[in-house]
Amino acid sequence: MGKRMTFTRIAAVALLSAAAAVGPTRAQSGLPETASGATVEAAYDDVRFDLESAIVNRGLVIDYVSQIGEMLARTGADVGSDATVFTKAESMLFCSARLSRAAMEAAPGNIAFCPYAVFLYETPDQPGKVTVGYRRLDETGSDASKKALANVNALLAEIVAEATGE
Repeated sequence: MGKRMTFTRIAAVALLSAAAAVGPTRAQSGLPETASGATVEAAYDDVRFDLESAIVNRGLVIDYVSQIGEMLARTGADVGSDATVFTKAESMLFCSARLSRAAMEAAPGNIAFCPYAVFLYETPDQPGKVTVGYRRLDETGSDASKKALANVNALLAEIVAEATGE
């Protein structure tokens, strides 16, 4: 029975290791302290589709997609730079009527946080590794404001987690 138990544990560890190798690989994202996210090994367009789906599947509408990578590539020479920062990089902007109303009813100044943004990017030095994330909202102010902004942060974290397979 002892040998069987050891074999079962070894088989379980091997199975979990194989499953981890198939799924997305998380790595250090290099994001600033005020942002959260994950890096996965996958095709950029696949991760972008997953991110967009994670937003739309919650009944939210993407208001604008900022083509940050294209803008930097297009304007580099104009500002005296030939550095390629991103292979691809975008930010998707959207709002949640329910969460935005709660945040702004708690403190009208919370309008500063709307629309909400999630981003994804791939860099030329790490092809096939896509970072997905969001800027965490500062949960300050009254208890109602803290709660409302915590709910927005939770939504953004869920969206990023779904898009990266966490």
